[in-house]
Amino acid sequence: MPETDRCDRSPSARAGSLENVPVSPLDALRSKVVRAVTDRFVGDDAISVRAGVDDEPWLPPDSPARQVHGDIVMLIGGVRALLLQSLHPVAMQAVHDHSGYRSDPWGRLRRTAAFIAATTYGSVDQARDRIERVRRIHEQVTGTMPDHTAYAASDPDLLLWIHIAETDSFLEANRVYAINPLPATEVDRYLEDMAVTARALGVLDPPRSLERMREQLEAYRPVLRGTEPARAAARLALRDPPLTGPARAGYRVLAFGALAILPAWARAELGVPASPIIDRTLLRPSARALLITLDRAFEAEYARRPTEHSEAAA
Repeated sequence: MPETDRCDRSPSARAGSLENVPVSPLDALRSKVVRAVTDRFVGDDAISVRAGVDDEPWLPPDSPARQVHGDIVMLIGGVRALLLQSLHPVAMQAVHDHSGYRSDPWGRLRRTAAFIAATTYGSVDQARDRIERVRRIHEQVTGTMPDHTAYAASDPDLLLWIHIAETDSFLEANRVYAINPLPATEVDRYLEDMAVTARALGVLDPPRSLERMREQLEAYRPVLRGTEPARAAARLALRDPPLTGPARAGYRVLAFGALAILPAWARAELGVPASPIIDRTLLRPSARALLITLDRAFEAEYARRPTEHSEAAA
């Protein structure tokens, strides 16, 4: 597929109308794969968000964010982001106190996907609506740490950590796993576009260059640690996902693919020792192979459905 179509290669961009009846056993299998991935990782909110022809887009149509966020490797980037974000004790305490991640572990991924879709492909109105929704939620998320220190999800310092952990994870997954990774010359422009959304959320100093993001990540290191809630969340994500059969096996390949691109210090904090040899010879190749399989399933589904719609219209 031409590079100009990369923004339409993600699960959220291509899943489309999945209720159609497949016409062959192969189509049935493809549709099953697409629906399983969409239900767990994406959600219908992310699928439907697109700026109209006459709408002002939130980001420029040629934004590098469309290439990064339109690649199926975002499945791994999203899991890595959640693992990395959990190392901030305040962020994890807020999730522990206010999120139903244990009873609905996929909900957070779907909400994140919907937000990213709106602020990548959506109009100004769609993006602002989603941003305001998130800000209202943040205002309600307050509590107390075990040492009785008060916390608030709207704290700009906490918002900055969530933002840079997310952007770093998306870029790292793209660099390691994407067939056509974002060129190094476009990384700073990607971060500039992501900073637009971050500032709208309340981040005071979002990074606008790779060098600045690395400086900020390093500055957070003394704060980050693997608390028991963080390690429990990692165990759920990596070892005990609420799935069965092939879906469980496939998800674990993606999750361990995310683990394989976490920094060694982050893995140590989560209680999962790093093994560069296993990462290089097993985890990364397995994740890459599964991503190719999933991408082909979406590609086939995406290619088949417009034909069905055209025939129906005729």
